[in-house]
Amino acid sequence: MITIYTTPGCSSSRKAKAWLKEHNIEFVERNMLTHRPSVAEIKTMVGKTEDGVDEIISTRSQIFKKLGLDLETLSIQKLFKVVSENPCFLRSPIIVDEKRLLAGFSEIEIRRFLPRKTRKFYLQQAQLLVN
Repeated sequence: MITIYTTPGCSSSRKAKAWLKEHNIEFVERNMLTHRPSVAEIKTMVGKTEDGVDEIISTRSQIFKKLGLDLETLSIQKLFKVVSENPCFLRSPIIVDEKRLLAGFSEIEIRRFLPRKTRKFYLQQAQLLVN
Protein backbone atom coordinates (compact mmCIF):
# COMPACT_ATOMS: atom_id res chain seq x y z
CA MET A 1 0.00 0.00 0.00
CA ILE A 2 1.19 3.48 -0.84
CA THR A 3 1.21 6.20 1.81
CA ILE A 4 1.46 9.82 0.75
CA TYR A 5 2.55 12.27 3.44
CA THR A 6 1.19 15.71 2.57
CA THR A 7 0.89 19.22 3.92
CA PRO A 8 -2.15 21.47 3.44
CA GLY A 9 -1.87 24.00 0.66
CA CYS A 10 1.03 22.22 -1.03
CA SER A 11 0.56 22.25 -4.80
CA SER A 12 2.99 19.34 -5.25
CA SER A 13 0.90 17.26 -2.84
CA ARG A 14 -2.23 18.04 -4.85
CA LYS A 15 -0.49 17.11 -8.11
CA ALA A 16 0.79 13.82 -6.68
CA LYS A 17 -2.64 12.83 -5.32
CA ALA A 18 -4.29 13.73 -8.64
CA TRP A 19 -1.71 11.67 -10.55
CA LEU A 20 -2.21 8.63 -8.30
CA LYS A 21 -6.00 8.90 -8.66
CA GLU A 22 -5.75 9.34 -12.44
CA HIS A 23 -3.73 6.12 -12.64
CA ASN A 24 -6.09 4.24 -10.30
CA ILE A 25 -3.42 3.70 -7.68
CA GLU A 26 -4.80 3.26 -4.18
CA PHE A 27 -3.13 5.25 -1.44
CA VAL A 28 -3.54 6.42 2.12
CA GLU A 29 -3.03 10.12 2.75
CA ARG A 30 -1.37 11.37 5.93
CA ASN A 31 -1.43 15.07 6.68
CA MET A 32 2.00 15.56 8.29
CA LEU A 33 0.88 18.52 10.34
CA THR A 34 -2.11 16.85 12.00
CA HIS A 35 -0.64 13.31 12.12
CA ARG A 36 3.07 13.86 12.65
CA PRO A 37 5.34 11.06 11.45
CA SER A 38 6.91 9.18 14.32
CA VAL A 39 10.65 8.78 14.77
CA ALA A 40 10.26 5.17 13.56
CA GLU A 41 8.46 6.35 10.41
CA ILE A 42 11.16 8.91 9.70
CA LYS A 43 13.84 6.22 10.14
CA THR A 44 11.96 4.02 7.68
CA MET A 45 11.75 6.91 5.20
CA VAL A 46 15.48 7.56 5.44
CA GLY A 47 16.14 3.85 4.96
CA LYS A 48 14.37 4.02 1.59
CA THR A 49 16.28 7.05 0.29
CA GLU A 50 19.32 7.10 -1.94
CA ASP A 51 20.74 10.29 -0.43
CA GLY A 52 19.77 9.91 3.23
CA VAL A 53 18.18 12.76 5.15
CA ASP A 54 19.13 15.31 2.49
CA GLU A 55 16.52 13.72 0.23
CA ILE A 56 13.57 14.22 2.57
CA ILE A 57 14.43 17.38 4.53
CA SER A 58 13.65 20.85 3.23
CA THR A 59 16.42 23.10 4.48
CA ARG A 60 14.57 26.03 2.84
CA SER A 61 11.88 25.84 5.52
CA GLN A 62 11.56 29.11 7.45
CA ILE A 63 11.47 27.27 10.78
CA PHE A 64 14.54 25.25 9.81
CA LYS A 65 16.42 28.46 9.07
CA LYS A 66 15.10 30.16 12.21
CA LEU A 67 16.34 27.33 14.45
CA GLY A 68 19.75 27.48 12.76
CA LEU A 69 20.10 23.71 12.57
CA ASP A 70 23.28 22.27 11.11
CA LEU A 71 22.68 18.82 9.61
CA GLU A 72 26.40 18.10 9.66
CA THR A 73 26.76 18.41 13.45
CA LEU A 74 23.36 17.14 14.60
CA SER A 75 23.29 13.50 15.73
CA ILE A 76 20.97 11.31 13.69
CA GLN A 77 18.83 10.49 16.74
CA LYS A 78 18.44 14.18 17.58
CA LEU A 79 17.64 14.93 13.95
CA PHE A 80 14.89 12.28 13.86
CA LYS A 81 13.39 13.71 17.05
CA VAL A 82 13.52 17.32 15.79
CA VAL A 83 11.94 16.34 12.46
CA SER A 84 9.22 14.33 14.20
CA GLU A 85 8.40 17.39 16.34
CA ASN A 86 8.60 19.73 13.31
CA PRO A 87 7.18 17.86 10.32
CA CYS A 88 7.33 21.06 8.27
CA PHE A 89 11.05 20.22 7.88
CA LEU A 90 10.04 17.36 5.59
CA ARG A 91 9.64 17.87 1.88
CA SER A 92 6.11 17.50 0.64
CA PRO A 93 4.78 15.23 -0.54
CA ILE A 94 6.64 12.12 0.52
CA ILE A 95 5.30 9.02 -1.19
CA VAL A 96 6.30 5.61 0.14
CA ASP A 97 5.43 1.99 -0.37
CA GLU A 98 7.07 -1.19 0.87
CA LYS A 99 10.25 -0.60 -1.15
CA ARG A 100 10.36 2.91 -2.59
CA LEU A 101 10.25 6.57 -1.60
CA LEU A 102 9.73 9.74 -3.60
CA ALA A 103 10.17 13.14 -1.98
CA GLY A 104 8.47 15.96 -3.85
CA PHE A 105 6.54 15.56 -7.08
CA SER A 106 8.04 14.62 -10.41
CA GLU A 107 5.87 13.42 -13.30
CA ILE A 108 8.69 11.09 -14.35
CA GLU A 109 9.78 9.79 -10.93
CA ILE A 110 6.25 9.06 -9.66
CA ARG A 111 5.88 6.44 -12.42
CA ARG A 112 7.91 4.06 -10.25
CA PHE A 113 4.70 3.53 -8.27
CA LEU A 114 2.84 2.15 -11.28
CA PRO A 115 2.33 -1.61 -11.22
CA ARG A 116 5.10 -3.48 -13.04
CA LYS A 117 2.81 -4.61 -15.89
CA THR A 118 1.73 -1.03 -16.52
CA ARG A 119 5.31 0.26 -16.50
CA LYS A 120 6.29 -2.49 -18.96
CA PHE A 121 3.36 -1.57 -21.23
CA TYR A 122 4.34 2.12 -21.25
CA LEU A 123 7.95 1.21 -22.00
CA GLN A 124 6.89 -0.95 -24.95
CA GLN A 125 4.67 1.84 -26.27
CA ALA A 126 7.54 4.34 -26.02
CA GLN A 127 9.87 1.97 -27.87
CA LEU A 128 7.31 1.59 -30.69
CA LEU A 129 7.15 5.36 -31.07
CA VAL A 130 10.95 5.58 -31.33
CA ASN A 131 11.16 2.83 -33.97
